[in-house]
This record gives sequence, C-alpha cells and structure tokens, in this order.
Amino acid sequence: MTTPLTVPPRQAPATFLGFPLCTDLDALAADVAIIGMPYGAPYSMDEGGAGQDQVFAPTAVRAESGRISMGPDQYDFDLGGPLLDGRDVAVVDCGDVPGDHLAPDSHYARAEQAARKIIDAGAMIITIGGDHGVPIPVFRALEDSVSGGPITLVHVDAHLDWRHEVNGVTEGYSSPIRRASELPWFGHIIQIGLRGQGSARSGEVEDARAYGADLIAAHDMHAMGMEAVLARIPDGGPYYLTVDADGLDPTEMPAVVAPAPGGVSYQQMRTLIHGLVAKGPVLGMDIVEITPKRDLNGITCLTAGRLIVNLIGAALRAGQFDR
Repeated sequence: MTTPLTVPPRQAPATFLGFPLCTDLDALAADVAIIGMPYGAPYSMDEGGAGQDQVFAPTAVRAESGRISMGPDQYDFDLGGPLLDGRDVAVVDCGDVPGDHLAPDSHYARAEQAARKIIDAGAMIITIGGDHGVPIPVFRALEDSVSGGPITLVHVDAHLDWRHEVNGVTEGYSSPIRRASELPWFGHIIQIGLRGQGSARSGEVEDARAYGADLIAAHDMHAMGMEAVLARIPDGGPYYLTVDADGLDPTEMPAVVAPAPGGVSYQQMRTLIHGLVAKGPVLGMDIVEITPKRDLNGITCLTAGRLIVNLIGAALRAGQFDR
C-alpha cells in the first residue's frame, strides 16, 4: 500500500485556527499552507518514536490554536486588525507527513515531496515540527524558488546546529544549518540568540564563520536590539525563517528539551517577523523542538501559534499575497 504524503491531524480541533484541511496536494490552491512534520532523524533508539514527545507537537500547537482566536473578525493588536484583514487570502492546513515504522527513513522523502508540491503551488510553507532535522527536506524543496536570488536563511536558536553528523546521522537536529549551507540556493545565513553550550564544538564555530554566517549571541542581540539585528540582514529577500523553540527564552517557551536562559523574547520575535516581511518576501517558516509534555498551561504551543499568526498577518499586510 502506498503511504500518502500527508494525513489528517490526529485530533480536534483538527486544523490550525480551523482553517480548511487539504491533504490532496496536487489540488492545492492556497496562499499559505501549514503542514506538520512530526518525525525527524533520531540519533538512537531511545530518541525514536515518542522518545522526546516532539512527534506530538503539531497536534498540540493545533489544539492550543483554539485559544488564539475567537473568530476571523477579531481585532489583533499584534497586527493592527483582524488576521486576514477581510482580504481574499487562502490559508489551508495540509495535515501531517506520516511516519512508517517499517521504513523509518522514508518520511524525509515524503516530507520533501509534500513541501515541493506546496512550494510549486506558490504557497508560503509553514512547518510545525518535530525536531530541528525536519526543515532539511524543506530546504531541499526550496530549490526552484530562487528566481529572486539566493535565499537568506534566518535562524533563531540557542544552538549553532552545524554538526556534520552525530552517531553517523547526518540529517538530525544538530545539522540543519550545515546542510542548508551546502545547498547552492541558500546564500547569507544569520543565526540569532546563540547562547550557552550545545551542538557546536570549536570546529563547527570555525566552519560557520568560514562560510560567512553572521553569528549573533543572545547577549549581543539584547544589547543591540532586534532592529539592529534586522539591519544586518540583506534587503530584498527571499527569506526563510527557521525557529527552534529553545531559541526563545524558556519563560516564554518552556516546553523544550534544552532550555537556556536569556533567549529571544516574544516581542523581539514579533519585531523580527514584521521587519523581515517588510524587507522582502518570506518563502516559509518552521517552528520546531516543542516538547508538549513539558509545557505549562500550553504557553509554548500558544506562542508558536502566535508566531505563525504574526507571519501570515504581516506578510498579508506587506502585499506578499497580492494577486
């Protein structure tokens, strides 16, 4: 039996913010497509399946989205009006890329195929992980979307994520930025909120700097402010934004495996997102590494949902979906 590229979400509320469900990606007609990619590339058997609980993050974010909005006409102060502002903008939820316990490596191939269909349809892709390995197939799927020039990768994370391999795994959650750096359709890389230790030895830091990545430690970000960070991002786009939940401060996103104090705040993320779409088109975003069983009153999943809302609303107001 052929495994489909996506399947409906696990439980109600079935879709993010109640947007229509579309699992027939060949018939996709949307400006924004939200997709869950629960399964990464684990480094050990203990991390497989629900080992870190991150496979349940797309479901949890969708469930908490029911607390984000009371209706499409509600005024949103982060956006200066209702989310879709009364405009003809189509947002759909494409469900989740399924795993296969008999072929555990096959989900990345399905994820890339699904992402390519979404991108080829002209939609902004918003991915909910899963661990930080899941953007790798999305990075590959962006291959044909570079008519506006190389993609600038904007990375928010406590960790560098430039490892080549861990336990022989080259596409795990410690490697996505190195994998992006190897793809010719990515150009400038800026990494924001780095702090503490993890995922990088001195060699990885040297490799990132040799590539030309702009590494902004959290303490420097707080000292200069997010507006100054935006000024270091090349104008014009296109952009892709990858967000590890532990890049934000754990007081605002506590449901992570590796919390580190002093991270990016929600308001700083809002400034980054709105500032980015004002500079040029954003092709997509992912939010990864959420561990729902560690959450407090759903605040991590709520915050993830608010980041998605801000990207959609800001891109709409910047004219990105104008036909």
